Amino acid sequence: MDWKDSIYTDGSDAFVVPPLPKMREPVTIRLRILEDAPVVQVFLRTRINGGEERIPMCKERVSHGLQYYQATIHQTEAVLHYHFYIVTADTVYYYNQMGIGDEMPDEIYDFKIVYGYRQPVWVKKSVFYQIFPERFCNGDPDLSVKDGEYSFDGHDTIQVKDWEAEPKEYTDTYCLDFYGGDLVGIRHKIPYLQELGVNALYLNPIFYGATVHKYDCLDYFTVDPHFGGDQALIDLVEALHGEDMRIILDVSINHTGIAHKWFNKEGTFFDLSVGAYHNPTNPERAYYFFGENNQYKAWWNVDTLPTLNYGSEALREILYKGENALVKHWLQPPFCTDGWRFDVADVMARSEEGQLHHEVWPELVDAIKSTKSDAYVVAEEWGDCGEFLQGNEWDTPMNYFGCARPVREYVGEHDLFLMREAVIQGTKPNQSAKALAKRILQHLGKIPFQMQLVQFNLLDSHDAPRLHNNPQISWERTKIAIALLFTLPGAPSIYYGDEAGIAGRLDTNEGFRYPMPWSREFQKEAPFLFYQRLARLKREEKAFQEGGFRILWAEGKIFSFVRCYKEQVYFIVTSVETEEKTITLPVEAYGIESGGMPQDIFGSKLQYKKLERDLEILVEPDRVYIFTMQ
Repeated sequence: MDWKDSIYTDGSDAFVVPPLPKMREPVTIRLRILEDAPVVQVFLRTRINGGEERIPMCKERVSHGLQYYQATIHQTEAVLHYHFYIVTADTVYYYNQMGIGDEMPDEIYDFKIVYGYRQPVWVKKSVFYQIFPERFCNGDPDLSVKDGEYSFDGHDTIQVKDWEAEPKEYTDTYCLDFYGGDLVGIRHKIPYLQELGVNALYLNPIFYGATVHKYDCLDYFTVDPHFGGDQALIDLVEALHGEDMRIILDVSINHTGIAHKWFNKEGTFFDLSVGAYHNPTNPERAYYFFGENNQYKAWWNVDTLPTLNYGSEALREILYKGENALVKHWLQPPFCTDGWRFDVADVMARSEEGQLHHEVWPELVDAIKSTKSDAYVVAEEWGDCGEFLQGNEWDTPMNYFGCARPVREYVGEHDLFLMREAVIQGTKPNQSAKALAKRILQHLGKIPFQMQLVQFNLLDSHDAPRLHNNPQISWERTKIAIALLFTLPGAPSIYYGDEAGIAGRLDTNEGFRYPMPWSREFQKEAPFLFYQRLARLKREEKAFQEGGFRILWAEGKIFSFVRCYKEQVYFIVTSVETEEKTITLPVEAYGIESGGMPQDIFGSKLQYKKLERDLEILVEPDRVYIFTMQ
């Protein structure tokens, strides 16, 4: 083992005290290194009031062959940035969130501490389950939409009478094919969710809407009556909270539906022959963008989804500033939900008319957290969004960028954004462990540790094809992806039905939204049992809730990392190689003495050899190992 492998810190209370400091509160920062490392001095490099500071760190103690250095910082700024200088007799090494090197780094990947960050602490222990309500469970058939019950955008509603029927394409049903899933059904399935190991729900939109997906909202202040109305939500939340479970709701406040009561002011909700764009005196007209000849701006040029104009103070008042504004209304009694997921957050409050996003988001998030300090704020964003993850805006994106996209590519798919592009057909995805490591670090390395622990990790969603439906990806490869989902920093999210091996298609959104296959006894099958075991690991082990993260091996097609919290250390090893390979892991860098033996959580027998300070592991192809040393 190279002694530099032992240089380590993270943002947990083992290394940062307190880990969630208030403004002006002193913070003690620790770093550890092997006891016999050739270190002359350690400096904590930071900025105080803009000026560069190199603070000498004092040796605090020695434990399990590791020496700990510490320094205490007093500052008055909202965010503390820092990295380390480790000085030997002949070299200075630099350590930040991307790792260790001998070249002076910039500050982009500094360790960061946000003072006064209102962390949703409960998320760290959560296993989420995303539900597309219309396709999960029909708890009250009397609520279901009937054939021809109404027309929307020139098309009639369709009641799908066979729950197990495959969803048809948009051009056949125009998102008006209703299976009858509702909030009553979700409440009835709480025991099932507990059996799986889930303790938090994320629901796709439940507010009044004409279509199956309800991202074209008609009224933000009414739960859709076909889902059971407001009372069904109250009953669901009470039942969940009674079982120590949480729930977040989904909303699009980038746009409304064309039939929203603000836009369709002079007509009925489903009568699109009249609307706000015909009457320039409607006050709600200012909530939207209108040009000449009553032309309006629409999200992605979809004419049924008019874009909201955050230049309107009245709009801000009703959505988040007012006492009973939308985002506050559903967090408060009698609803008492636990957070929000915001649709198309990447483009919200951004337009040619004004780039208001970094004005609106801090105001919006402050309104949420002032109402409920531990509310969770999840934003839809598929790419790099580090600028929004600095403590005063989002808690997390839907983590496609740092989880779903690189992990799925590692196990054999093309990038999610490229899968449907004809130009890439015949090319190979980049399965290298080095690429996976770099992409994960590009996300985590830019954000504070306090926020790394509450990232919303996922593989599939209502907008992405299910990995297990891809015939090119074996079950063994899928297991690797699932294991990474549960063991990377953050909260894992299971998309409903993945644990059941739900059917689906890969080409369009309708293929990602099949009805839950309740007629099968899938609870005895391998996917359910695998998810269940990992859910238990996440909910029981501190290393996966509070623990640090460090990549140990990223060569060829083998990727390995460690999750550690104080004395608890887990090693994760994955391989998408086609043959056996041998790797070495620096176990003594984590205070593990030579007497321990690797114990895999799945009961697999690891072939290993103990070296002086390392552990040599024989890694089989298409395998995942999660083990401790006991």
